Amino acid sequence: MSQPKAPKIEFPCDYVIKVIGNSAPDFTEFVVAVVEQHAPGICETDVSVNESSKGRFSSVQLKIVATGEPQLKALFEELKASGRVHMVL
Repeated sequence: MSQPKAPKIEFPCDYVIKVIGNSAPDFTEFVVAVVEQHAPGICETDVSVNESSKGRFSSVQLKIVATGEPQLKALFEELKASGRVHMVL
């Protein structure tokens, strides 16, 4: 049996990413600044932040307009390379 192929994303499209890292006063601003470099035009309403129950971690969820796989790959790599981000979903 052959494995089914994952559905292809049709670009441009709305795309939601979630960035998880250690809580810090400037973590949300840092994430938004990095994302803005790759996907300009983020509105305040497109960003939501959740703190872990013990306050050690922050989760920033953003909705962007994705233009293609190279954009998403560059964005994910820059966030991970920062050392401040544990996971990008």
